[in-house]
Amino acid sequence: MKKYLLCFLTINSIFIGNLNLNAQNKLYPNEFALGEVKLLEGPFKQARDLNLKVILKYDVDRMMAPYRKEAGLAVKAKTYPNWDGLDGHIAGHYLTALAQNYASTGDLECKKRMEYMLSEIKICQEANAKNNPEWGVDYVGGFPNSSKLWSAFKKGDLSIYNAAWAPFYNLHKMYAGLRDAWVYCGYEDAKVIFLKFCDWGISITSALNEEQMQSMLNMEHGGMDEMFADAYQMTGDKKYLMAAKRYSHKIILDPMSQSVDNMDNKHANTQIPKVVGFQRIAELGHDEKYDKAASFFWETVTTNRSLALGGNSRREHFPNAESCTDYVNDVDGPETCNSNNMLKLTENLFRVRPEAKYVDYYEKTMYNHILSSQHPEHGGYVYFTSARPRHYRIYSAPNEAMWCCVGTGMENHAKYNQFIYTHSDDALYLNLFVASELNWKDKKVKFRQETQFPYEEQTKLTVTEGNAKFKLMVRYPSWVSEGALKITVNGKNVSYSNHPSSFVAIERAWKKDDVVEIKLPMHSTIEYLPNVSQYIAFMHGPILLGAKTGTEDLRGLIANDSRFGQYPGGQKLPIDKAPILVEENIKNIADKLVPIKDKPLHFTLNVKMVNPINQIKLEPFYKIHDSRYMMYWMALTNSGYSSYTDSISNIEKEKMELQKRTLDFVAPGEQQPEVDHAMERQNATTGNYRNEFWREAKDEGYFSYKLATTKETELSLLVRYWGAENGNRSFDIFIDDQKLITENISNKWKQNKFQNVEYVIPDTMLKGKEFVRVKFKALPGNTAGKIYYVRILKTKK
Repeated sequence: MKKYLLCFLTINSIFIGNLNLNAQNKLYPNEFALGEVKLLEGPFKQARDLNLKVILKYDVDRMMAPYRKEAGLAVKAKTYPNWDGLDGHIAGHYLTALAQNYASTGDLECKKRMEYMLSEIKICQEANAKNNPEWGVDYVGGFPNSSKLWSAFKKGDLSIYNAAWAPFYNLHKMYAGLRDAWVYCGYEDAKVIFLKFCDWGISITSALNEEQMQSMLNMEHGGMDEMFADAYQMTGDKKYLMAAKRYSHKIILDPMSQSVDNMDNKHANTQIPKVVGFQRIAELGHDEKYDKAASFFWETVTTNRSLALGGNSRREHFPNAESCTDYVNDVDGPETCNSNNMLKLTENLFRVRPEAKYVDYYEKTMYNHILSSQHPEHGGYVYFTSARPRHYRIYSAPNEAMWCCVGTGMENHAKYNQFIYTHSDDALYLNLFVASELNWKDKKVKFRQETQFPYEEQTKLTVTEGNAKFKLMVRYPSWVSEGALKITVNGKNVSYSNHPSSFVAIERAWKKDDVVEIKLPMHSTIEYLPNVSQYIAFMHGPILLGAKTGTEDLRGLIANDSRFGQYPGGQKLPIDKAPILVEENIKNIADKLVPIKDKPLHFTLNVKMVNPINQIKLEPFYKIHDSRYMMYWMALTNSGYSSYTDSISNIEKEKMELQKRTLDFVAPGEQQPEVDHAMERQNATTGNYRNEFWREAKDEGYFSYKLATTKETELSLLVRYWGAENGNRSFDIFIDDQKLITENISNKWKQNKFQNVEYVIPDTMLKGKEFVRVKFKALPGNTAGKIYYVRILKTKK
């Protein structure tokens, strides 16, 4: 870190006088500053401290390299190559994580790095104004080929933008990082740079009409609307509120504001940040339409589209009801970024309407998805949490994998103290049962919360300093039974008439040494997999229970720098060979969990089990790492099991055979798989039919994907079509630049079902190649596709 020291000494005088740790409540008035809430020993402090060590292993100059390059400056270190094409996105997350950790812990290394980054960002912003005056005044971005992209974009030409990988998504991370350096640490320079960057965001879109603006917003763009809403709150300048609304995607806003869920088959983490922005616009602009949209979105996602761990999406998309079986068939389950943004939305909605349902969801997701997404020893971050029975998860390594979930992972474990307590007027909300200390400076009162929850069913809150009159709002969790909550103040019972998922108000003049004790009896329940009633998960209180099932073939457990390292590529074990629970009274099957003596939150299961695993035990899912596991269990009655075995074996056998033959595959029309396979396209569009995505190209257009062959020969190409296409649909299929075949699928099968066609690839097109590019090119006057799935297969023996 010597290379940062000189810069730190130079810029320290610029920043240190401006440091103001109270900016947080200027944007979020119900929150305590992170420095006012101290985590005590427990799982969240351990996770925070480990995360701090991990983020300090990253190289700041490598993160800043794309920014210097695009500003026309010499780079100081080589950029991170992983996820090239989205260069620069991690730096914004990193700036946020540094700000949060410094605000929480006072760590001086975080401070030094943050100030160094801010000085570099300021240099880049000034250089952009000088070197790119036509489009780059006030710009701060590391997006590749910024000059070509933004110079065309500013003139209303979206062609380069539409062929790029989510430019505004990338920029949004730096917007948020700059805002957070001010919010959490009070750096005024960060605020100035941020507001100038917002001005650039207004200027660069000024030539776009409304139709072009909405077209631009079809691409993932993070929470750009949120950034402008925050700028409005910082300044009171209505141009920013107008910009926030201009950056609002109406294809989501309009249906959601009318309580219409149109999320089927949409990329989940593209939508959630937009809605975070809707909420901020509603909160600051008092706009009922935006308020309805944000509230309804939260309700439908948490109620209808979330798994037992609180997360959502499979293959990064919201499935429709009929496709929810994908959660157990596919391996890429809920994405951690989604939960990061859902918790932001939850905090914001709670600030306006402090209802316990928001905290119930927050708690569930914080324990079961966020906490579980960090490896407890090396601190690696998880991208996908598979819900497939007997699969596993992959972890990042510092300076290697640079996925989106690495960026949000840096943030996730830095702010566990943010939502334990909130306040409103003269009310203090005790939201989460986490060991901690609170310094409520405005009331000149300090508190200490002592608990080992969830390993004990109680918590104790002590006034350790000061005297004040206020209302203590104690959360009555949804997972505590009716009438089972017990609260005492200085040993005397508190009476209440509340029901679960509410707040019990205790108003009094509080004084030093007052003690509030809260008993939180937990019991076991089940949650069904959304729209798939045969699968259940076990909960104890808010804690998801899982079971380790083995450590065979944990391929790529710690990801390398490869493009697809985030996918758990080990063998898919057959679903029909996973443990199956057979029980007549499935509704009450949780009663069959048997506590293990002297091991809190560990259980055996006294239920008939087909395909049993010896000595299987259930434990908190967030404690399961480096192992295959069960999150969801097939649970059937005796008659249901008989019907299942008659139908599933052949289907599962066919799936496993196809999987064994597959070297690589891509799902056309799905955002991340297409990015992962370096899609190129011209005159190509995408859509969804019968819950499967497709892509097609018209007017001699094409689309192509880079697929792995690993230097093997005797391969074939499998392409999935719909069997009832009509019109002119003749096209060529190429392997690299060599034509494999001319195909015509118009009226070929005349059957209303999908057709899988396998084309043998000549060895001459494959020999010595690690990858090939598969291209579908429309003939004149024709359309190529629709193409639903593409696989490279080993030839069937």
